[in-house]
Amino acid sequence: MRIDIITLFPEVCSAVLNESIIGRAQKSGALKIVFHQLRDYAFDKHKRVDDTPYGGGMGMVLKAEPIALCFEAICDQLGERPHFVYMSPQGRVLNQQLLKDTAQKYKNVCILCGHYEGIDERVLESLIDEEVSIGDYVLTGGELPACVYADALCRMIPGVLSDDSCFTEESHYSGLLEYPQYTKPSSWRGMEVPQVLLSGHHKNIEDWRRYQSIKRTKEKRPDMYKIAEISQEERDKIDNKIEYK
Repeated sequence: MRIDIITLFPEVCSAVLNESIIGRAQKSGALKIVFHQLRDYAFDKHKRVDDTPYGGGMGMVLKAEPIALCFEAICDQLGERPHFVYMSPQGRVLNQQLLKDTAQKYKNVCILCGHYEGIDERVLESLIDEEVSIGDYVLTGGELPACVYADALCRMIPGVLSDDSCFTEESHYSGLLEYPQYTKPSSWRGMEVPQVLLSGHHKNIEDWRRYQSIKRTKEKRPDMYKIAEISQEERDKIDNKIEYK
């Protein structure tokens, strides 16, 4: 997959996405992330990409033409039109299902980072395929949301993580929160690692982890628990507080 990010601050995005797992995945060729400075597509000597809103009001609005020119240049580079996403507090709230769907449907994704009071509505009407929000709050710009979206999306791409189970067993992927994790030493300040994890019995460990995931989901995210794919037998055990043995 190739991800293109249109932004006024490419250095912010590159500082996050060119490091650690995502940075290594780019070096290995599993994915490619390209950052585009929106000001490079402005046409005056001041490289201005915003202007005052029609009808008055506070703040500035990103102009349509620089965004359109940048996106068209990306389309030319790819030889096709990528899925165009705008990070916006008005968009669909980001979740794991959205990420899975995007990773499965598209091989190229372009992300637009908003700023100021937003972007010219005509860009939304003519170019944007999807608006995505990372939560019901407002940030100073779209760079952090774009990094969150891109990071989470990259983890869905084969070859980015060492094994598919690295993401299929994580919280939210299966509709459940992840089970508790422990590492050495087995005893720490009087607290012991559950004996089942030391047993070497893979089936018992798998059953314990499944039980703990369901239990944790009910306790911490009852909204997820209500709609998760859980058998009636499993729900009965959790609802009746029957501890795993």
